[in-house]
Amino acid sequence: MSDPILTARGLRKTFLSGDRRLEVLTGVDLDVAAGESVSIRGESGSGKSTLLQLLAGLDAPDAGTLAWAGTPDTGTKRRATFLGIVFQSFYLIPELDARENVLMARRILGEIDAEARARADALLAKVGLAERMTHLAAQLSGGERQRVAVARALMNSPRLILADEPTGNLDERTGDAVIELLLGLCAETKTSLVLVTHNAAHAQKTHRQLVLRGGTFAHG
Repeated sequence: MSDPILTARGLRKTFLSGDRRLEVLTGVDLDVAAGESVSIRGESGSGKSTLLQLLAGLDAPDAGTLAWAGTPDTGTKRRATFLGIVFQSFYLIPELDARENVLMARRILGEIDAEARARADALLAKVGLAERMTHLAAQLSGGERQRVAVARALMNSPRLILADEPTGNLDERTGDAVIELLLGLCAETKTSLVLVTHNAAHAQKTHRQLVLRGGTFAHG
């Protein structure tokens, strides 16, 4: 693989539980190519969400290295432009409308201008919410909220999207639609995707499928 967009080597993570340490990740290696989609499955408690937190630079591993496009800078400023994150629980601000929630991704970088507003509107149109962009997040359905979250993740034209169980709070039909949307938009924009999911059918839609077992990857 030439010039991977994400490189992880030997990621290890333990957590204190009472008087003993639990090894959650025991040495994870991962390369993700530009434009590639990769799914990660595993049993509950296998460390999928923990791994995604490490890949996002939101938590530090106990050991191992992480590089985004070959450089180890995973600070807040670079994160805002390099990657977008889609969470299971949406994490929208209920008092803001759909457009303003999408624009929150850009506010990290500074003032909002007309170009940013036009991009937010275009993204909301792409995810099928052109008629709902002025509705408060609290007024949207679960599927609509997750579509807003996908638009927000793409707002800053990231090179990588990390999605953590993005259909976990949705019914099957809505979840299927969100996955098709996410995969389609990433393919259209040549954005890499790492998808954590418990759904085998969703996992099979990605270019490559990985299973987290015993704190590391096993093929399956």
